[in-house]
Amino acid sequence: MSSRLKVIALLFLATLWMAACAGGAPAPSAAGEGETSVSAAATVARIGWGGSPDSLNPGVGVLAEAYTLYGLVYDAMFALELDGSYMPNLAESYTISDDGLVWTFKLRDGFTFHDDEPLTAEDIVFSYNFYKAHEEFPFLNVYTAYFDAVEAPDANTVVITLTEPIPNMESQLVFLYTLPKHIWEAYAEEGAADFANEQMIGSGPFKLAEYAQNQFVRLDAVKTHPLSAPKVDGVIFQTFDNQDSLVQALRTGQVDMITELPATAVPSLRNDATITLVIGPPAAPDVADIIFNQVTPENCPPEDGICSGHPALLDRDVRLALAHATDKQQIIDVVLLGLGNPGLTLIPDSLGVWYNDTLADYAFDLAKANQILDDAGYLDVNGDGVREMPDGSRDLTFRLNWASDSVNSPRMAELLNGMWAQIGVKTELQALDADTLTAACCPAFDFDIILWGWGSDPDPAFLLSVMTTKEIATGTSETGYSNPAFDALFAQQAVELDHDKRREMIWEMQRIVHDDIAYIIPFYASNVQAFRNDRFTGWITDAGKVELSDLSSLRVIQPIQ
Repeated sequence: MSSRLKVIALLFLATLWMAACAGGAPAPSAAGEGETSVSAAATVARIGWGGSPDSLNPGVGVLAEAYTLYGLVYDAMFALELDGSYMPNLAESYTISDDGLVWTFKLRDGFTFHDDEPLTAEDIVFSYNFYKAHEEFPFLNVYTAYFDAVEAPDANTVVITLTEPIPNMESQLVFLYTLPKHIWEAYAEEGAADFANEQMIGSGPFKLAEYAQNQFVRLDAVKTHPLSAPKVDGVIFQTFDNQDSLVQALRTGQVDMITELPATAVPSLRNDATITLVIGPPAAPDVADIIFNQVTPENCPPEDGICSGHPALLDRDVRLALAHATDKQQIIDVVLLGLGNPGLTLIPDSLGVWYNDTLADYAFDLAKANQILDDAGYLDVNGDGVREMPDGSRDLTFRLNWASDSVNSPRMAELLNGMWAQIGVKTELQALDADTLTAACCPAFDFDIILWGWGSDPDPAFLLSVMTTKEIATGTSETGYSNPAFDALFAQQAVELDHDKRREMIWEMQRIVHDDIAYIIPFYASNVQAFRNDRFTGWITDAGKVELSDLSSLRVIQPIQ
């Protein structure tokens, strides 16, 4: 997901040849433009997905596909492992002051940018200060909230001084990608959000070779990377127009791996001897959500807000009725073919101790849902099957949108349309491309209901921040939800060093949002990916979490001889 990070979540692209099947223009040769060597092409892994990165600029990227690329092209101070642990990456070692305020990092030798300029502490200091200075960045700015000063006493040392000790420093640094100062300093004062970053110069194990938006991305391996030199020569990620095309491309050998597939394809792929299915919890926990536009007139962003949401969705009784009219198990059985669990809160169950499993969900009960609306004065006065507002100003017809590259949303939208019709609520269904959906969503709030999703950090702080009032204007909040009690707890948990006390706060925050029905969380889906077992070997399938498209697999896979 595509999801927004909506989507930090992690997905991938692959080749663009055989365009008639994929619906796009031909991709370059896997061996390079104009080259058709079979032996060279065999060392390039071809990965298919249903989305495309929205930006090559890490400051403004929103979609999960973009963050997949950032993780391959850039280095960060820490790397997140599949088991959820943090491993020093750019850092060789680090120390923490007794008061928890000063973190001192000693850097490894040997890191260079893809244009052969050395990576030094100055680049890291510049990058962190750059993210902090740009409040318009939707995500990366958030990770610097407690940075008081970032300094480089020498070329191999970075010192971060915090305003307060925080319990999750490693998770804050995982996604703060190191940018080359000599390129980005021209945009330090202005133009940062508009910089296309078409060369995408990083220091990571892969470098950008070619990119066509909504078509393909070709990355070349950096064989001299000091930590994670890939064994393949490159990776091509291709965007496919629909999920059936993705599955067909895998079957025919057009791609070597796909990061997503419809649940209906699972039984047949299981019977294909050349294909291996991998099913399990996602490496980047993700969550599907039914988003209600709840922004109030006083919270409508003054510069960007359109705030055209249906006023009935500001009424908790309406949201409560919709919750009781949503059969989550049917959605899981039909859309996921059982490959998922009922959702409860925006913090997914795969985040372990941070997930509040004590909450009681709103049971599927159409009679109760109808009674709630009756009692609240939403009646079908004209007998057309659709209820009206208590003041008669308009009926309960909601725009229901989703990203056109979503695997699950079209069928879920149809199911919700049928379920909610039984309580006198009408939905107008329309898929939008990811860019259009993002523009309508946040901070424009030009929608009623959206089916989308979030990819989660390993720490819950980011997903919690999504629901704070201050994020309404930034574009991070997609609901416009605002609750002062939630805001206060968010500030407290961010600096609470006692693990158990912080967990209690995070559980209480989930209870507040659940009681307010800011979202309906239909499910937590299993991650289902598939690869051809006759092309490459070494895919990481036994780590407990499933993600074949990140560095854990792409640095170790190699062609079958």
